[in-house]
Amino acid sequence: MLLRCPNCNSHDLGRVGTNQLYCWQCYIELVLENDQIVHVYQVEEDGSLTSLDDLFLDDDSLPEQQNFA
Repeated sequence: MLLRCPNCNSHDLGRVGTNQLYCWQCYIELVLENDQIVHVYQVEEDGSLTSLDDLFLDDDSLPEQQNFA
């Protein structure tokens, strides 16, 4: 399966984890589940991740949120 970045439409994705991809064109990280994008994050300069789910994913397509506090 050949995925495209939902932000820049690039195929230039690299694997950074078992279910994680990184776009080398726009620097976002994608989390996959069953070959579907379930989370989208912007990688900040300090390495932290900021969720972009509200911009790229429909509310209906998001799995139940879990609190890990």
